[in-house]
Amino acid sequence: MAKATDQVNNNESDNIIINERPTFEDDFIDPFIISNPDHGWQTVTYKKKSSKKPLIDSSSEFRSNGGVVGSNIRADVFRSVEQQSRERRNRALEAKIAAEAKIGEPVIRSRHWDDSDDGEGGDSDDVAVVENGGAEVKKPKVKKPKKPKVTVAEAAAKIDASDLAAFLIDISASYESQQDIQLMRFADYFARAFSAVGAAQFPWAKLFKESPIAKIVDIPLSYVPESVFTTSAVWISKRSPEKISPFIERLLDSILADLENQQGTVKGSKKVVKQAPSKSQVAIFVVLAITLKQKPDALMSLVPKLGENAKYHGQDRLPLIVWVIVQAFKADTVIGMHLWVHVLVPIVTGKSCNPQSRDMILQLVERFLSPPKALSTLIKNPVRKNERLVPPSAFELLMRVTFPASSARVKATERFEAVYPIMKELAFAGLPGTKAMKPTSEQIFRFAVKLGGEPLHELSKEATSVCLSCLTQNPDLYNLWDEIYLDNIKASVSVLKKLSEELKLKGSSVKFAASLHSLREALKSFRQKNEKVLADGEGSDQQYIREADKYCKVIMGRFSRGRGCMKSAMLAVFLVSIGAYAIPLIAENGEFKELYEKLYGMLPQELF
Repeated sequence: MAKATDQVNNNESDNIIINERPTFEDDFIDPFIISNPDHGWQTVTYKKKSSKKPLIDSSSEFRSNGGVVGSNIRADVFRSVEQQSRERRNRALEAKIAAEAKIGEPVIRSRHWDDSDDGEGGDSDDVAVVENGGAEVKKPKVKKPKKPKVTVAEAAAKIDASDLAAFLIDISASYESQQDIQLMRFADYFARAFSAVGAAQFPWAKLFKESPIAKIVDIPLSYVPESVFTTSAVWISKRSPEKISPFIERLLDSILADLENQQGTVKGSKKVVKQAPSKSQVAIFVVLAITLKQKPDALMSLVPKLGENAKYHGQDRLPLIVWVIVQAFKADTVIGMHLWVHVLVPIVTGKSCNPQSRDMILQLVERFLSPPKALSTLIKNPVRKNERLVPPSAFELLMRVTFPASSARVKATERFEAVYPIMKELAFAGLPGTKAMKPTSEQIFRFAVKLGGEPLHELSKEATSVCLSCLTQNPDLYNLWDEIYLDNIKASVSVLKKLSEELKLKGSSVKFAASLHSLREALKSFRQKNEKVLADGEGSDQQYIREADKYCKVIMGRFSRGRGCMKSAMLAVFLVSIGAYAIPLIAENGEFKELYEKLYGMLPQELF
């Protein structure tokens, strides 16, 4: 008799299905088995005990926190998230369909994605399908039309001089007592005129850095029509210098701000700040150039700021400062040289000055001195607004950079040597012995004596020559020399040696005639000091003292030739000094001419 079959409907994969042959008792054959199509085989299924816990039935209900109710339900914690995402997409799609139906456009249904709503694979616009079964539809991207590029020349050509004149008349009447506002409105007019010019059309920083001065000197004013420039210049000339100076400073600061934007950094900060450069920089350059050419005096009050304020210093700012100075020089040679000496000489003589900056600064002064009449113009105007064109401090810097140590010579040294004689002449320019010149010669003498004791041969040699020039111009300096004689004994030896050599030359008596008394008194004092130091026998300067005393004796011996020579020298000085003033009188009066020639003939020829 066959065993009963236990079948358990279960989803477990570990159930074992066993095909077992039926057993027979007493060889009895059941008719049922014979008639059975399975030929008596029965399928018997045995349930295997599983160590695993039964899974939850799919009919269980889920809770919002991921838990389930019932034990026959499979847990699926992502189903609620997927359901919410699906509902959200459906709502968005319905809203989109409704919006498109209003304007009569074909409805585009987004492809459904089974991914989670985290942004991955959810870009439905790329696979949009038209609801009516049409092909994929994409809205073409509309490109904004590019604005036409406008050059500086094109923008400048469109400026109407008559319109500018009317505008200037209007603002002069509207802001009659407010010149600062008038100047700002004047700048605004050019800002509007050049507003279409992009930064790429006027890359001033790159242009100034990479171009020689001759190329940038007329940029961008060369593009402005002559009638526009003349109208602007006439109007600017009527503004007061007190208002022009701060106006120039504001324009400079605006350009420097644009430079910082181009560099992407703010001075004093490491943070990079990317900003679009202003399009109106060309307008600021035009206004600044017109103002500087018409009112160069206004720049003089800014010299202390340009020389001391750090925001105007640096290799990146130097081309702009050079451009500003050359604009002023085109209007006034003396002001241009004054700015070069007071602003750029401290830079070019500094240790941090690189070859590129040095070359640019030397280009500028070489341009200043190239016109034939430039030197005579400068010598006739050695002082500007109570300030010397080449003050003693600047002259000292130039002397040091022109006569360096042999190992410190550079390519630019020869160019300094070519400029130095002119700077020296300007430093001593003026009437010798006058009240204005005495302080200048004293300052020069003080630093020249110190440089005369330097171990650098060329520098010491030049300093000694400068000392003699100061003594010739100002005899009072012999008293100063007497005071500092022992403290600068090495330099004093060089000066005494040079003086003894000068007195050997023909005509030297005339050169030193005005200071012979002061020189004699100084030499007597020097000898007394020498004798005292040599008598004490102390100090490390004994050798220099003996050498100085030797030259003192030589020079005093030349004075002992007789009083006649000294009187002749004094008479020669008198005749030479009045000769220039007496020429008109000599030409008109024959008797005076005869007397002058007689006195002149009495002088020994070796004096000249």
